[in-house]
Amino acid sequence: MTFDRSALLASFDTRQPHFQAIRDFIGSESGPLIVPVGILSEVSYFLEKWLGPSALQVFLGDIREGVYTLNCDDSTIDRIAGLADRYRDLPLGYADAAVIACAERHGGRVATLDHRHFGVVAREGTIQIVP
Repeated sequence: MTFDRSALLASFDTRQPHFQAIRDFIGSESGPLIVPVGILSEVSYFLEKWLGPSALQVFLGDIREGVYTLNCDDSTIDRIAGLADRYRDLPLGYADAAVIACAERHGGRVATLDHRHFGVVAREGTIQIVP
């Protein structure tokens, strides 16, 4: 399962209405929890800004300990560019396109709360939104 920013942030913020659902879903997953490298700075920025430096340290510690698997490299850039171009009217943008490209390589499941952007792509059948 591949994470986008919204699901990752919700999994750290107990004030979020979807916090428990996301945490329960993460706990039930048997496969790798994938974070595209392309969204690391975005996630890190918002964790630190909204929840403080300690939340950022927990996230980075989780990556070091293997809770999350960093994935997607320069071999996905053509797909990312194609998605960003195809969905420029949304606009999809780099971060969401990177999540989709990464998810397509790893089973197609995307953990997100952003149904506006990801829902459009999901209707075409290349990804599935979870939980």
